[in-house]
Amino acid sequence: MKLGSLLLAATAFAAAQNLPDVLKQGEAVFSKSCATGYCHGARGTNGGAPRLAGRGFDQAFIANTVQQGIPSTAMPAFGATLSRADLTAVVAYVASLNGVTNPVITVSGAPPGPSIARLTGDAARGRNLFSDSVRSFGRCSTCHEIGGIGIPVATPIGKVPADTAALKALSTPQVSTVTLGGESMPALIVSKKANTVVFYDLTSAPPVLRTESPSSVQTGEGSTWRHSSVIGSYNEAELSAILSYLRAVVKP
Repeated sequence: MKLGSLLLAATAFAAAQNLPDVLKQGEAVFSKSCATGYCHGARGTNGGAPRLAGRGFDQAFIANTVQQGIPSTAMPAFGATLSRADLTAVVAYVASLNGVTNPVITVSGAPPGPSIARLTGDAARGRNLFSDSVRSFGRCSTCHEIGGIGIPVATPIGKVPADTAALKALSTPQVSTVTLGGESMPALIVSKKANTVVFYDLTSAPPVLRTESPSSVQTGEGSTWRHSSVIGSYNEAELSAILSYLRAVVKP
């Protein structure tokens, strides 16, 4: 189903039902189709697949992912298998788990997802390794989004490392040290406002998006956290294939 078609479905469905009913139906669809133990957990918690609740996803990303799936992963495309009403409802429900207000209406404006380049050889193998579901949260796509695959926790990759040694030695100056309640943790700061500080806690995988009061958070420059600490599930040949994939798709 195209996103333009979902516009009509969302408008008609919203007119026929109020938002609480839509979200209730979406939760039922999610429980039956998505929260299956080996996939996502109930109410978007962790399962065999990553947590969905409170990740900061916008509705465009959710609609694209639910409809189109994620290539080379266990995430299927539901655009052709769910009814329009169920598709609209489950997208609205997942959006609500991420703090999206009035989700049924805003889903209509979601743009089409990026196309996936045709790759061969090491580049194709690297794409599969990038989002390899067997590695659970030890895969690159836990924190990086390339070609529509993955979660954009980290900033977009601007320059691909020259080789595996450079990849392992990659510096991470954007990672800060946050101290909260006497506990220090490596963090990626998302935003600092007068009443909130939003950051990704990198203590564990997947990173946890946290929102805290500025008065309770102290931020220090730099961190002992290193990129090499989270790519240990890959061997040298696999990292080399991933670099081939990045060279094929990343635009400087």
